[in-house]
Amino acid sequence: MTVSTKRSSVFKGITRNVAALALVSLLTDVSSEMLVYLVPLYLANVLLAGPAIIGLIEGIAESAAAAVKLVSGALSDRLGRRKLLVGIGYGSSTLAKALFVVATSWPLVLLARLGDRLGKGIRTAPRDALIADSTDAPYRGRAFGFHRAMDTLGAFFGVIAALVIVIVAAGGERQLDAPTFQLIALIALIPAALAVGVIFIGVRDVRRAPKATTVESAPAGSRWQRLMATARQLPRPFWLFVAANTLFALGNSSDAFLALRTQQLGAVLTDLLLMIVAMNLVDTLISFPAGALSDRFGRRAPLVIAWLVYAAAYAGFALAASPIAAAGLWILYGAYYGINEAVGRAFIADVTPANLRATGYGILNAAIAVAVLPASVVAGLLWDAYGPPIPFWIGAAFALAAVVVLLLIRTHSNGARPATMATA
Repeated sequence: MTVSTKRSSVFKGITRNVAALALVSLLTDVSSEMLVYLVPLYLANVLLAGPAIIGLIEGIAESAAAAVKLVSGALSDRLGRRKLLVGIGYGSSTLAKALFVVATSWPLVLLARLGDRLGKGIRTAPRDALIADSTDAPYRGRAFGFHRAMDTLGAFFGVIAALVIVIVAAGGERQLDAPTFQLIALIALIPAALAVGVIFIGVRDVRRAPKATTVESAPAGSRWQRLMATARQLPRPFWLFVAANTLFALGNSSDAFLALRTQQLGAVLTDLLLMIVAMNLVDTLISFPAGALSDRFGRRAPLVIAWLVYAAAYAGFALAASPIAAAGLWILYGAYYGINEAVGRAFIADVTPANLRATGYGILNAAIAVAVLPASVVAGLLWDAYGPPIPFWIGAAFALAAVVVLLLIRTHSNGARPATMATA
């Protein structure tokens, strides 16, 4: 076998759109990951906000986008124009991030996080549906795995960039200060703006063949009747998967608490950033092979493994007594992310009709976002009242309960439908 044949085999199923959207996610995550783990530290170390306020900010930011995710997915299916919503979503997030440069109080941080998450809510369902539309069914796991790998490769470089700035600009300070955070926020705008440019240059809408049953052909009547008609078109495995993910999300508080817990265990800022670099590296290395393997052996088993790994990591954060233990747990957490994100998104593509695919992603993302609000708010309150371990024990327990629901799902061996050539 020649080198070119091997290369084409590795990237088989990776279409133009998948590659372009992967580059968009890489650039966006360089920008986002420069900030996301520093925001809770900025709130705690500079603005002196407690865990309850941090939990409230994270919960509101994630959950306020729930309705947007649902509407964006349905609108994408109705209009058949996914690229437009993807561009609006990424552009909105870029504009919102500019607020971090001037955020000198926690309400301004909340506004910036809210704008960023609303942008994510607009773009996520249409983007995932566009990846699925652009990929033949037997290669969906591979496509979503590749996208996830590029996404987390961006996160890897983003955290390294933040680490370098902390070392150079702040002399490796043990805690974050305001000038360093504002400088990082300013530099983070550059890759975010480049990502928006890639969307308009490199991404194309996919013309989908009309189906006998479409959103537009739903029975006339009230909005509620139309919603119920759409819901009946989505199969039982889809709804069980939504239920399992919602239960999981009820215990899945913001990653901000992982950063706070690591700092509380004695890790200095540079050590924390190195741990996050390691997590993202593991995520990057695992996601593509995990997605590809799920194409061959099925989606459910990898998802069960991912959620069990998550439960183990959260239980570990509850028990941890040193920064060294936290470092190992961040790596374990990266393994969960790498498997779950790639395989979960491929699963939704398998069990939803093409004309309702973005609606399916929107419903799933909205359900998760709604559950995240109580998860993060309660985690902050419990941290204040009973100490750091309690929120992590709760997260592990909900993950184990969600695994039980996941095991109830029955699909074909890999969930994939017969291949139909996608045009990208």
